[in-house]
Amino acid sequence: MSRPPRILLSWKATEKKTMASTAAKLLKLIRQGESETLEFKESFGRQAIETVCAFANTKGGILLIGVDDKGIVLGVLGGAKTLKRMADEIAQATGLQPSVEAVTVKSRRVVQIQVQESRVRPVMYHGKAYHRSGSTTRRMGVEEVTRIVLSSVGMTWDEVPEIRAGMSDISTTKVKAFIRLANEKGRRPMASGITAPELLQKLKLIRKGRPTRAAILLFGKAPQDFYRSALVKVGRFRSETLIVDDREIEGTIFEQIEGVMGYFREKLDTRFVMTGRPQRDVVWEYPLEALREAVTNAVCHRDYLSTAHVQVRVYDKEVLFMNPGGLPAGLSVETLKQAHHSIPRNRQIAEALFYAGLIEHWGSGIEKMVDECSAAAMPEPVFESDAAFRLTFKKSTVTEPELQPESQPESRPESRPELLETRILRILRKGPLSKAQISEHLDQKRVSGQLNKTIRLLLSRGAIAYTIPGKPNSRLQRYRIPGIQPVE
Repeated sequence: MSRPPRILLSWKATEKKTMASTAAKLLKLIRQGESETLEFKESFGRQAIETVCAFANTKGGILLIGVDDKGIVLGVLGGAKTLKRMADEIAQATGLQPSVEAVTVKSRRVVQIQVQESRVRPVMYHGKAYHRSGSTTRRMGVEEVTRIVLSSVGMTWDEVPEIRAGMSDISTTKVKAFIRLANEKGRRPMASGITAPELLQKLKLIRKGRPTRAAILLFGKAPQDFYRSALVKVGRFRSETLIVDDREIEGTIFEQIEGVMGYFREKLDTRFVMTGRPQRDVVWEYPLEALREAVTNAVCHRDYLSTAHVQVRVYDKEVLFMNPGGLPAGLSVETLKQAHHSIPRNRQIAEALFYAGLIEHWGSGIEKMVDECSAAAMPEPVFESDAAFRLTFKKSTVTEPELQPESQPESRPESRPELLETRILRILRKGPLSKAQISEHLDQKRVSGQLNKTIRLLLSRGAIAYTIPGKPNSRLQRYRIPGIQPVE
């Protein structure tokens, strides 16, 4: 007769202990204050459901009803029916089914609504989507909603077919130039007789019978007719308000890259280094290959949903690149200079630039820029990211010989150790050689990791090329300098 009460008392004691533990945890959360994953509301209503929607579209979170924004516990009235009403309203408005429970905190009832990050996004409430920004619930713009929708179906912006375009908007000449370049680099050999439609089909740049957005930006006759902001604004600045020269560079992505590099060659100063050979080395104010990598990354990884332009500002002591869109999710400024995966915002554009030899896979662009600056005795580039991505090249604080236009005569010779790239190019002027043969000429016992890295770098620049482009790993592979006849 006495056994059941003991069991009941034990169960009640356990339940009471659990409730006390939950209340203690909740009180600790309240003391921490509102955050990206915690929100307080005095009562349940429209704003509460907007917050639930925002949590589901971000990282999930906890909404406490009956607590004001200062963390004071006010409590709420009602019992089980009130909890059910809240859960039903959330489900009907958003399709979500969060955990809704009442917890007694400081002798007052607080409703805890726990929301999980939704697998299907964006979650909408009355036709609008919300997300968390710090401790604030914000309504998403059209750009953000579009980005989430594309991500949810595994697509990037540039893979979407352009419904306003047809094959008549694609330049056959630009496609053929790309084929020649891709074959020269050897990364994606293609038959010389392949037609423009065949190439676009092969690279999946046609979907549902229409060129993709990437196809328009890569090979379009007039890409800015479709995407007006898809250009680069470049200028020479004496200060933030004094602009000496301002230029808009349009065309395809390839044309924009070459246009910006042409601007640098026109505006940047140079000096000369005497090497003991008949030909002097030209040293630019900033390493051109680092600048090329920067502008290539900018047009490749920019957020094309934004109406802002890529901007390049040339100041007296630095060059600043500003790119619409911060870093992709999963990357931070801190991880950029470490080994990291490549996360292209525009997958098809990145793939085409890789085949053309303008970028590398595996996120090596940052390392290349840092290496180029180091070789030029310049500070490392500065990276910053928020709503936009900023990259700054700064001049060295070390006193340099006076820079002069290339047309002026050399005032005095300068001595500096010969770079490995220069030594390799000097060796290859005599004719094509294998890696092992290059290593022998460098007096190395074996092919070093640095030699492999430098050869890859020279290949990506187009400074050297394969003798067998279609088979990069062939045992008969040699390396040559394009357009240079062997020197005996």
